Amino acid sequence: MDIRKRRYALVIDSRKCINCKACAVACKAENEVAVGNTRNWINEDRQGEYPKLRIDFEPEQCHHCEHPSCVRVCPTGASWQRKDGIVLVAADDCIGCRYCMIACPYDARYFQEETGTVGKCTLCSHRIDKGNIPACVETCPSKVRVFGDLEDPTSRIHELLATRRYHVKEPQTGNGPQLYYLL
Repeated sequence: MDIRKRRYALVIDSRKCINCKACAVACKAENEVAVGNTRNWINEDRQGEYPKLRIDFEPEQCHHCEHPSCVRVCPTGASWQRKDGIVLVAADDCIGCRYCMIACPYDARYFQEETGTVGKCTLCSHRIDKGNIPACVETCPSKVRVFGDLEDPTSRIHELLATRRYHVKEPQTGNGPQLYYLL
């Protein structure tokens, strides 16, 4: 049995994103996300005007923070973090107060009207537990996302973070986001 510590994260190379939204479609299909809700999305930054127009695409989702504010504010413990860093919501314990939605600096949670609970990206933990990668990573034709274990010095994610410049969003919150955007 492998008992070494794991810390899952994503590296995102936005320059490779073509805005095909395959990641969002794969996520919805894999996780049966209701119409009107989304667990991941693509931000668009438009600069200039035609014919000198530039559009940058940037994938976004839950950052599975090291010190998640959403977990700290949850009054029932429904928002919780696994030992490998994945942040989840236990639907049976969620009372729908939405404190976690307010606390998230990435706007990565949504309210599910049909269940009265909050939903979010699970990093496809059910797939990871079986040794697979998240659906959004697997389906991306331009390989924008790289999934891996930060504790594994031989992983591709470890190599990218050691050799490339990157940034995280909203570092001032103290949450310790685990989505790393390559520069």
